[in-house]
Amino acid sequence: MPTRPSLTLQRRLNASPEKVYGAWTEPAQIAKWMHPAGNDVVHAEMDVRVGGRFRVILHAPDGEKHDVSGVYREVVPGERLVFTWAWHSTPERESLVTVALRRDGDATVLTLTHEQFFDEAARDNHRSGWTDALDCLERLYA
Repeated sequence: MPTRPSLTLQRRLNASPEKVYGAWTEPAQIAKWMHPAGNDVVHAEMDVRVGGRFRVILHAPDGEKHDVSGVYREVVPGERLVFTWAWHSTPERESLVTVALRRDGDATVLTLTHEQFFDEAARDNHRSGWTDALDCLERLYA
């Protein structure tokens, strides 16, 4: 079986791992930074436990709605989240996201790995979206 495309992005954030973890696990916090391509979070729900689900609905500047959800596979507060990722429009294209947090002095090194993409175009689109979102997260703690 051929290897499916993946991507890895890294940021150093001026916040503790606990604060960064909260940015990924609290709906009010995720609404502050998840703005890829100018999208706004209009709904977020998260049941952060192994087997729990999340759902985030974004509205694009052109009015289009983007709805993504998944299931938490691994939850280690302040250190690691692993969850599935599937857009409502293409549920058969489920992929896997790992967010690893490592303390670096007063800051946190965040490593996001998104793997098992359907194809390279999906990977490239997500690279752009995650880059935008992580840029916003970085600005949140600037």
